[in-house]
Amino acid sequence: MAHIVILGAGIGGLPAAFELRPILEKQHEITVINANDYFQFVPSNPWLAVGWRQREAITIPLRKILNRRKINFIADWVDKIDAEGNKLQLKSGDEIDYDYLIIATGPRLAFEEVEGSGPNNGFTQSICTVDHAEKSYEDFKRLIKNKGPVIVGAAPFASCFGPAYEYAAIVDTELTRRRIRDRVPMTFVTSEPYVGHLGLGGVGDSKGMLEHELRNRHINAITNAKVTKVEEGMMYVDQLDRKGEIEQQHELPFNHSMILPAFKGVDPVASVEGLCNPRGFVLVDEHQRNPKYTNIYSAGVCIAIPPVEVTPVPTGAPKTGYMIESMVTAIIKNIKAEITGYPVASKATWNAFCLADLGDTGAAFIAQPQIPPRNITWFKKGKWVHMAKIMFEKYFLYKMRRGVSEPLFEKWALKMMGIAKLQR
Repeated sequence: MAHIVILGAGIGGLPAAFELRPILEKQHEITVINANDYFQFVPSNPWLAVGWRQREAITIPLRKILNRRKINFIADWVDKIDAEGNKLQLKSGDEIDYDYLIIATGPRLAFEEVEGSGPNNGFTQSICTVDHAEKSYEDFKRLIKNKGPVIVGAAPFASCFGPAYEYAAIVDTELTRRRIRDRVPMTFVTSEPYVGHLGLGGVGDSKGMLEHELRNRHINAITNAKVTKVEEGMMYVDQLDRKGEIEQQHELPFNHSMILPAFKGVDPVASVEGLCNPRGFVLVDEHQRNPKYTNIYSAGVCIAIPPVEVTPVPTGAPKTGYMIESMVTAIIKNIKAEITGYPVASKATWNAFCLADLGDTGAAFIAQPQIPPRNITWFKKGKWVHMAKIMFEKYFLYKMRRGVSEPLFEKWALKMMGIAKLQR
């Protein structure tokens, strides 16, 4: 009998559990360990942060749905991974043995890398977790009463830029609906070398389309921006040139600010010698398996992927849902192969698919593969994307509540490709 432990119950971890259970014989045990006792649909957080969603609508209690599928669940923090002894030490003091470990923890949010940033000990907000999004909404409500400048963007080493563009446009839309947008100047501050880079070197005409979107919404943009310090109501930004030298320094006042932080690996994972790169991301081979500890697999934001290109301000490469889904599928097939005595052979496709809501319109892109040069590059805007993301949110949450295992992102990517063909 094999015991497979999955660390994390997000967009990678939860589908991994649902996909693994049906293909393994009943004597094999599956355990999911997650810090929280609920799943949170992170792509909905920009809506929650302006009051367009409630917490209950985008979270799912985990224990009942996992136990119903004969999957063990533990709500606890992992303090230490003993990779040599195949053991996990939990915060509660319990020890969990494993034969295979799937690390799908997501990232640690490295707010400490920019002095004064973050929602807990700093002065900026975040939409990276449902708790942060709720806190950001409270700050947004204060903005409604005390109107003034807004700053949205991403810090150095950020790797997921789409939510920043989403949040900026959604805030603009909500302020416009309230007829107070004229009293709230907005600035988009990003470590990207240009608007629409997205950590991917651009996708199709993402640069031109997103530049147009920001101009149309009267949102000023500062690119190659290195946020150096944040104080209450003031952000300090060095704008670099192509050589990485300071071109201009900005002091930007704000009444409300949401800055996506840099990502690093979570502490118990990052502290395992030989498992991670210097920033704590799990090293994996083409089969999603760690080269040193071959019974440890990893998927999602927590894996190490080199940047697409060197940029004046460091940026990372995003891991979108479609890409994560393909990683998970490869892992499941490889664990099944190992257990049944077959060689590991499955590889992830690493394609990118994104639906970005922009409040009253939206932007969608598909990149196959995610890292250029690509076979397919497609980027489109329109109100249909806004509706498509709402529909996908409902579809995904419905499937997770039912514990259904199927390629959800791939299905929708194919739908988008069908729409693309119709638009040509």
